[in-house]
Amino acid sequence: MRNVFLVFSAVAMIVQLSYGQLSSGPAVGSDVPALQVHAVTGPVTYTQVDYASQRGDQPTIYLFVPRDKWDRPIARFIKQLDQQAGEVHKDVLLVGVWLTDNPESTREYLPLAQQSLKLDRTALTYFHGDDYSPADWAINDRAHLTVVIANRKKVASTMSYVSVNETDVPKVLRALQEAVGQ
Repeated sequence: MRNVFLVFSAVAMIVQLSYGQLSSGPAVGSDVPALQVHAVTGPVTYTQVDYASQRGDQPTIYLFVPRDKWDRPIARFIKQLDQQAGEVHKDVLLVGVWLTDNPESTREYLPLAQQSLKLDRTALTYFHGDDYSPADWAINDRAHLTVVIANRKKVASTMSYVSVNETDVPKVLRALQEAVGQ
C-alpha cells in the first residue's frame, strides 16, 4: 500500500508541475522589483541595466529562462509571443532574462539566438550573481520558464512552466490584455 501511495504522490506532482502550477515570480499586485541584468540585444546593449526602472509605466513581459532549460519549445513560445504581443499593446516589450552560471558563453550565445529567432520586440539579457535569480523576483529554480507581466510599475500576472510551447501564448496574451485594460 505504501508503494501505491508513493507512486500516486509522484504522479500527482508531475501532473501539477506539467500544468504550470509551480509558484515562481513576485506576488501579483506588488511593485515590480529592480531588475539589474546585462543587456545583450534590444534597445540597450552590452551594458548593465535596470529594465524595471527603464520600462517604468510601460507594459512589459519578463521571461526568466534558466540557461540549462532553454529548448526549442521555449524558443517557439518566445518567437510567437514576440510576434503577437504588439497586437495587444503597441509599446509592450519582452525582456528575456537568462539565468546563467556562465556569463561569457551566454553573452556570446544570445545574439545568435536573436538572429535565429528574428525577434522584434524582445530584449535578450542575462543575470549572473550569487543568488539563483535577481533579488526580490523569487524565481523558482524548478521552473523551465517564468513569465511575469507588468504594467504601471505593478506585477499584473505571473505564470510558470516546466513544459511550455506556442500553444501557451494565448493565455499570456489574455493576461497582458487584462493588465493593460483592453
